[in-house]
Amino acid sequence: MRFSPLNREILALSIPSIVTNITTPLLGLVDVAIVGHMGDPIFIAAIAVGGSMFNMLYWLFAFLRMGSSGMTAQAYGAGDSRETSLIFCRSLVVAAAASLCMILLQGPIADGVLAFMDADPATRGLACRYFSICIYGAPAVLATYAMSGWFLGMQDSRAPMWISIVINLSNIAVSLLLVMVFRLRIEGVAAGTLTAQWLGVVAGLLLCRRHRILRPALADILRWSGLRRFFAVNIDIFLRTLCLVAVTLWFTRVGAMQGTVMLAVNTLLMQFFMLFSFFMDGFAFAGEALCGRFVGARDHRSLRLCVIALFKWSVSLAALFTLLYFVGGEWFLSLLSGDAVVTDRAAEYFWWAMAVPFAGFAAFTWDAVFIGDTRTRGMLLAMASATALYFLIYFTFFPRLGNHALWLAFTAYLLTRGAVQSLLGRRYLKAS
Repeated sequence: MRFSPLNREILALSIPSIVTNITTPLLGLVDVAIVGHMGDPIFIAAIAVGGSMFNMLYWLFAFLRMGSSGMTAQAYGAGDSRETSLIFCRSLVVAAAASLCMILLQGPIADGVLAFMDADPATRGLACRYFSICIYGAPAVLATYAMSGWFLGMQDSRAPMWISIVINLSNIAVSLLLVMVFRLRIEGVAAGTLTAQWLGVVAGLLLCRRHRILRPALADILRWSGLRRFFAVNIDIFLRTLCLVAVTLWFTRVGAMQGTVMLAVNTLLMQFFMLFSFFMDGFAFAGEALCGRFVGARDHRSLRLCVIALFKWSVSLAALFTLLYFVGGEWFLSLLSGDAVVTDRAAEYFWWAMAVPFAGFAAFTWDAVFIGDTRTRGMLLAMASATALYFLIYFTFFPRLGNHALWLAFTAYLLTRGAVQSLLGRRYLKAS
């Protein structure tokens, strides 16, 4: 691939985002690793349940990152520093309001999620203690989402990377101090996570100083016309996320219904998709920033060239990961699990995991383009269509195909997202 100035820009934006994507899961892994040495598996179960509670909760607010990214990139491309400042402040206000509601409603939220997870009473009690501390990190987490999207829109993918590094390093240091020195057990783990989240916000605010941010009046921030556009873009992303959560939770639920071994098999194989997604999302984030910038600058030629370049990168990544999985998939499975029963069963379904890169690359790439152009209704339409087909295939074929039907449904879901968006996105590939 010829490394044109555009390709170099894509790489410069994507590599820090990939680092961010890889390091972000460490926040949860560190907590699990620390409680894993407390001598009782109930602590691991409690962290797993508590972490899942927040994953589901925060997942619904991913629009704060995606919506802010596209709108900021467009304002940046138009050279409108006042608008970039308004988007920054507006997204933080929305993050603050949403997190305040979460804190005020923490009791019903915790009860509802725990009832859904059906954990045993002892695990529920510890998970509630973990939740009751970490919930006060909600303003920090949502603010970090908003700032990360804004930084990407400003063509700065290094800032989210540094925020992620600060969060993870401080989480390790503070959690170890509170658990190993002060013997606070699960409360120490929760307090360490909480401290790290707020330090991430501090790091983000310090990094904001690298960019020109005006101080708009509160009335301008809360102006209905601006809020209306903000929510018009983000309601589509929110509904899309609900579909994504439904697919993910159902995938996990069906695995659990088939027993511990099959749940472990599906979890292991899903790691192949997650690893691929870390890299694809890195290039997608770069695409959001660049496409949004070109839309804002009304540079249709550069937008078209950017879309073509993004697809060249995504096809190359899909081919690379398919080859890597073909050559090293068995080794990777053995690395993830030493249980021969699980790895042997996983081998029966491994070809589905190998199909994921080429099934999913188009969906990731088009998501970037649509977010950059803030045409989020197309993303919602594609996701809704794919989700409907996912459940149709599952309920039609599961009685005959078993777990193969679940993977067939998931593969079709990825293909459908990309196919629908390809139909809707043809305009981006037409010469201007």
